[in-house]
Amino acid sequence: MKILVLGAGKMGRGAVFDLARNDAVEQVIVGDIDERQAMKLADDMGPKVVGRQLDAGDREALVKAFSEVDAVISCVSYKVNYLHTEVAIETGTHMCDLGGNLDIVKKQLELHDKAHDAGVTIIPDCGLAPGMVSVLAREGIDYLDNVESVKIRVGGLQQKPHPPLNYALIFSVEGLINEYVEPCMVLRDGKIAFEDPLVGFEQIEFPEPFGKLEAFNTSGGTSTLPLTYEGKVKNLDYKTIRYPGHGHKMWCMMKLGLMDKEKHDFDGVKIAPRTVLERLLEKNLPPSGKDVTLMRIIVEGWKGTESRTIEYEMIDYYDDATGLTSMMRTTSFPAALAAVMMVDGTITERGVLPPERSIPPEPFIAGLKERGIEINKRVY
Repeated sequence: MKILVLGAGKMGRGAVFDLARNDAVEQVIVGDIDERQAMKLADDMGPKVVGRQLDAGDREALVKAFSEVDAVISCVSYKVNYLHTEVAIETGTHMCDLGGNLDIVKKQLELHDKAHDAGVTIIPDCGLAPGMVSVLAREGIDYLDNVESVKIRVGGLQQKPHPPLNYALIFSVEGLINEYVEPCMVLRDGKIAFEDPLVGFEQIEFPEPFGKLEAFNTSGGTSTLPLTYEGKVKNLDYKTIRYPGHGHKMWCMMKLGLMDKEKHDFDGVKIAPRTVLERLLEKNLPPSGKDVTLMRIIVEGWKGTESRTIEYEMIDYYDDATGLTSMMRTTSFPAALAAVMMVDGTITERGVLPPERSIPPEPFIAGLKERGIEINKRVY
């Protein structure tokens, strides 16, 4: 099989790394608007990988590139994911992306019938959260007869935090602030509801050296889960894990208007405070360095007449041997795995489908384990 990876950044590198080491993959094409970056990544990854200049917003170029391969992984901005979905349908090419915006995902889902008729599978939101966590939540929900609650807690952190925010830019600053300002879609009493971000603080504890951490509401992590399980799951929510104190500092910035994207006039200069904050965070936050990804999902309910709790936990570290950050591994490996599963027939449903409706949990979890991502599961 041949697979195209769009984007030669961090997540693109992770996807290419995984695919280049998969015996079932004959060739990987990595396309980026910066040809030198694409060629450099190809050189780093070996003879199976080919780099080329490719503008992820150029429909004509995309049609040509998509037509050469069996599947595409989009590791670029969510802003072009709808375009990529259209092109995938036109060329009859399977595709997945890393998501990032529910409004875009809803538009992609509207193309379900066209994708189904074209005989292709397109999976938006195929990263870590949403993505991996969506598939794990599905497995827990499917196990139970009645589901009382689904609690998803995830965080990408430095192994050694640095003040003042005890955080580094593990992924894009735009995506980070979106999580901190947009409404959080949840399920309450079986119905879709919206809650504010940067509230709902709770304490969460992981084994040393992490100890007691905090978790609070952020947007995006549930993605389509409330839509999929409305009326079937009573309560479902998502919170981001951070070192203690981080959330309240970000809440203060938000309340002061520093995350406002509307332009204001400052002494004759019009600029959005959010633009200034983004640039300052990019400039002053420390490099991510050696990171860790923490995840805990708790699904509670009833199996027959007995109460049951299914708990999934992951502690995934920066990989010293490969130089891949944990966020690169836990975000891009699920997408690479899904792309292969679409081509080899493990995923059989056709259309535009979210991860929880298209990716079978058992082979997916097994595939993650083969890649060194261990999901510890307890049922009690």
